[in-house]
Amino acid sequence: MKNYRIAVVGATGLVGSKMIEVLGEVNFPVGELIPCASERSVGKKVTFGGREWTVISLADGVAARPDIAIFSAGAGVSKEWAPRFAEVGCRVVDNSSQWRMDPTKKLVVPEINGDVLTADDMIIANPNCSTIQMVLALAPLHERYKIKRVVVSTYQSVTGSGMKGIHQMLRERGDKSAQDLPDAYPHQIDRNVLPHIDVFLDNGYTKEEMKMTNETVKIFGDESIKVTATTVRVPVTGGHSEAVNVEFEKDYDLDDVKAIFADGKAPGCILCDDPANNVYPMPLDAFGRNEVFVGRLRRDFSAPKCLNMWVVADNLRIGAATNAVHIAQYLIRNILK
Repeated sequence: MKNYRIAVVGATGLVGSKMIEVLGEVNFPVGELIPCASERSVGKKVTFGGREWTVISLADGVAARPDIAIFSAGAGVSKEWAPRFAEVGCRVVDNSSQWRMDPTKKLVVPEINGDVLTADDMIIANPNCSTIQMVLALAPLHERYKIKRVVVSTYQSVTGSGMKGIHQMLRERGDKSAQDLPDAYPHQIDRNVLPHIDVFLDNGYTKEEMKMTNETVKIFGDESIKVTATTVRVPVTGGHSEAVNVEFEKDYDLDDVKAIFADGKAPGCILCDDPANNVYPMPLDAFGRNEVFVGRLRRDFSAPKCLNMWVVADNLRIGAATNAVHIAQYLIRNILK
């Protein structure tokens, strides 16, 4: 198999370092790793493939002409630098919100809609973390029963706010080793719950809530699907949880729904549903895993053709790094081969 020159932009950040880790775990055919970051991180070392690689600037990263660049450095960086990488023939997989709703860019979860990618796609958007785990759980159900409406409430880890979120919570817990970074939240997060992720918009929803709404429709390519979300930050380190209520056009049999997840018909998902023995998905169990865990499957007795489910995943992995690497894998198997 051909080896590829792979850049990771934001290589020293939480998600960027996880991207490098996942590249190694999946034995991605990396001939050369090109770790890129801001000027303050240039010269630092990252470990991959049993050796150290020196972090370089984004300008030097462009000059290195990688085959694929995986970005996790924020929307502003992506807006400026993704086109520069693309101009030198590099495929960009971007984890920021910059390109997700751009009608000229594909928003991809490979297990669901990887086939939308073509040789013309130079910048590819990686969906929001909370969206990815939800649509992976919903996709086989949508195929079987057709989704009409989704109501979702999330319980999202502080890792979704990067190092700022982690260290704010640690400081509030009295950890003197926590870095003195600016607070990620307007209120205390330890022993608290904040119904506030990202900025509030004029419609009263947060940007995170509208991401879930709009991205789900775009990924499924179905404007008829209605989604409403409430996104909540909780004092958990690693792993997002979601309470999902879904209404279908067709009625379903609950045993058949469970069989979909138990029999491997839901790629990337694992059934974890035995409440009689206290078995259900939890962030602690999902931490460090690349799968989406689905449980608490039960019929909504208050409305016809409605299902309740509980969906948990490691937001830094399948919610970000792993999906981005899966896109890169799809590219080398189907586009760059």
